Amino acid sequence: MNQPAMNQPAMSQPAPRQPTPSQLWMRQIGGVLRLELKKTFLSKRGWWVYLLALGPVALTLMHWLIEMGRHSNRHSIGEDSLVFAGLFHFYFLRLGIFFGCVGIFSNLFRGEMLEKTLHYYYLTPMRREFLVAGKYLAGLASALVLFVGSTALSFLMIGRHFGAAYTSYILHGPGLSQLGSYMLVAALACVGYGAVFLMSGLFFRNPMIPAAVVMVWENLNPFLPALLKKISVIFYLKGLCPVEIPIPPPFNVMVIDADPSPFWIAVPGLLMVSLILLIYSGISARQTEINYGE
Repeated sequence: MNQPAMNQPAMSQPAPRQPTPSQLWMRQIGGVLRLELKKTFLSKRGWWVYLLALGPVALTLMHWLIEMGRHSNRHSIGEDSLVFAGLFHFYFLRLGIFFGCVGIFSNLFRGEMLEKTLHYYYLTPMRREFLVAGKYLAGLASALVLFVGSTALSFLMIGRHFGAAYTSYILHGPGLSQLGSYMLVAALACVGYGAVFLMSGLFFRNPMIPAAVVMVWENLNPFLPALLKKISVIFYLKGLCPVEIPIPPPFNVMVIDADPSPFWIAVPGLLMVSLILLIYSGISARQTEINYGE
């Protein structure tokens, strides 16, 4: 019988497969996203952002409980729908989501500078464009959970005291379509303002200065010429809202009418502008230098 060779070399193991560049980039972005989600949701600096998101929920909950205690409704579902439209226009878009995005996205880089922890990221072998992308996605996830969730809960509670009639309004009337439109507009607002304020936190020592400039510009939008109206986020968001709010006198005489952008222009346009701002922020982050002594 043939004896097996005692000194037969061991079979060589196949070399482990190296990740492709796209897989490596996704791993890096995913790693930053996981780290930043914990810091963003548990940040002590952002406690007031939760108050901004919970304010309308508490207000509509109080409305529901007060109206439930009455024997008859003194208003209609349509009037509640108009009230929510005003709440969404004047609170969510102009205050809540705006300042919430200031607090969330401006601190993604500026907060790291204040805490003197940004250099830990910069010492890793990771392209800074992916660091920007990971931080933005973490901030966006937080903003969507807080403000899209707040929008949905507020809409569902504002007319809940009507009982089955409000359920029918949502399921068999225009309610479900309105709810979807409001949630879409809230999500687009988080996307657009998030890109703006991440860039401002990257470039400015005090992000509140550009935030104040953007706020003044956005609130002057109804009174600007038609061409200048389109250089803002609020112009495209207002055109997507399902219920229009009339401007009371004497301000209505100063408003300059402009045709709202259709859905197929407004949504891709906002997404494209946000992407351009993020790409510019990522490219600019390559030259960013850390100076904790500022």
